[in-house]
Amino acid sequence: MKILVIGGTRYFGIPMVNALLKKGHDVTIATRGNVKVSFDGEVRYVTLDRMDPVSVKEALDNQKYDVIIDKIAYSSNDVKALLENVSCDRYIQMSTCSVYPKEHANISEDEFVTSEYPLEWMDRISDYEKTKRNAERAVLEFMDPLACTFVRYPVVLGENDYTKRLNFYIEHIKNDQPMYVDDLDEAMAFIHEKEAGEFIAYLADHPFSGPVNGCSNGVIKISDIINYAEKRIGKKAILDEKGEVAPFNGFTDTFSLRTERAKAAGYIFSELDSWIYKLIDHEIEK
Repeated sequence: MKILVIGGTRYFGIPMVNALLKKGHDVTIATRGNVKVSFDGEVRYVTLDRMDPVSVKEALDNQKYDVIIDKIAYSSNDVKALLENVSCDRYIQMSTCSVYPKEHANISEDEFVTSEYPLEWMDRISDYEKTKRNAERAVLEFMDPLACTFVRYPVVLGENDYTKRLNFYIEHIKNDQPMYVDDLDEAMAFIHEKEAGEFIAYLADHPFSGPVNGCSNGVIKISDIINYAEKRIGKKAILDEKGEVAPFNGFTDTFSLRTERAKAAGYIFSELDSWIYKLIDHEIEK
């Protein structure tokens, strides 16, 4: 298939593109041109500023693709600038679990219904939840709902996580730096970067309509992350309300996503325990 990827040169976009190439797809990557990656095969590049409709029009010139995978749709105007100037049979958007109004255990996809959200045309704003909800909703102004997929992930972790969220805990323990953790018993779901990329690539070959959650099976408590790191490092964490605020603060109780829809589409996610402790080891040892 002829596939256009908007973004795709960072983090889990790389295993996503590699998985598409492995399946033999003809992949074009649209970016600002700041980064070129050595993928496991040949890709085409086009340069554009996806927030600028003129730039998008000049780069894509009303071309047609079988699938568009939009990894960096952060606002309704982002979507408008793209879909007014290029067409596709199917559209896959990298959304987020932040579209859900409440955080709790076993969140199902129908807790945010894209079509029912009141659309506002807007640029990217600091209210991440609002701008991503509008990014989903804007797609329905251009595409048949049956031809759209919205992929909703929790926090993505991995060896190439440039946000260094997991690394925060490890470095603070190593360096005897105080940190503020608001709830040690908070339990969270995550997904590994490789699986996050490969699941989106899987959806290119397995059409799915509407929203779909993705995450590893199981949750881990913040206290489990800290306790494991303490044992491996040989130091105790300094927990202090005046310390630097930890990355995963703000969640309440257990936060996880239901993944029955992905399973119904034939995709089974990994067990969280199969990789999370290995990743902590990697962060400690690097």
